[in-house]
Amino acid sequence: MSMSEKNFLYENESRLIYEACHDVWKEFAGAFKESVVDKSLAIACKSKGLQIESQKRINLFFKGERVGNYVIDQVVNDIIIIELKCKQFLTPEDIQQFWRYLKATKYKLGFLINFSPKRIEIIRRVYDTAREKLAA
Repeated sequence: MSMSEKNFLYENESRLIYEACHDVWKEFAGAFKESVVDKSLAIACKSKGLQIESQKRINLFFKGERVGNYVIDQVVNDIIIIELKCKQFLTPEDIQQFWRYLKATKYKLGFLINFSPKRIEIIRRVYDTAREKLAA
C-alpha cells in the first residue's frame, strides 16, 4: 500500500459519491435547480449502497455553548458531508463557506459539488489534514 492510498480517507465511499455525481450529471447535466439535483443525488447514492440523510440539522457551538443550527445538504453514512450548488461556477466565497461548514461539524470529510450548466465541479476536502498542517 502506498502512502497516498494509506491516507485516502473513506476511499470506497468517496469513489461511490463520485460515481453517483457522474450518474446524475449524465442524466441532467446542469439543467435543473438544486432541489432536483439534491433528490437525484440522494437516489443515486442510495442505489450504490450508501446511506443518505438529507437536510440534516446540526447544532453549532462556540466555547462550548450552542449558538445556532446549520442544515447540511446531505450526510453520507454519517461520516461525510455534501454541500450542493447549481450555479455557473463556484466562487472563492463558496469554497470558503464550505470550509467553515466542514470545520463547524464533527465530520472529517466533505464534498462541495457544483452542477453548473457546462460541467460538474467536485471539491473533496479533508478537515483533519488541514488541522495537522496548522499544528505543524
